[in-house]
Amino acid sequence: MLRSKFYYHSDGMSTLYLRNIPDEVIKRLRSLAEREGMSVSAMAVKELSGSTRRADNPALLGGLPDLGVDVDEIVAALDSGRGAR
Repeated sequence: MLRSKFYYHSDGMSTLYLRNIPDEVIKRLRSLAEREGMSVSAMAVKELSGSTRRADNPALLGGLPDLGVDVDEIVAALDSGRGAR
């Protein structure tokens, strides 16, 4: 179970405290942060920002027009194009 606490600040930023994070997750986060020259906190914010943006994808996709193009046709065309290289 993941527990967290939120603290809201007047500057539009919040503080999030997470508990019960598996050691492997922390190791991977540290590794990513080191590679990018970032702090673990900054890397966590970057990853959370990317993850939460995907929450809007269903609404964005739902607003697109249906062009009536079959997915299998698209995949076949891509495979054909790749085979020609």
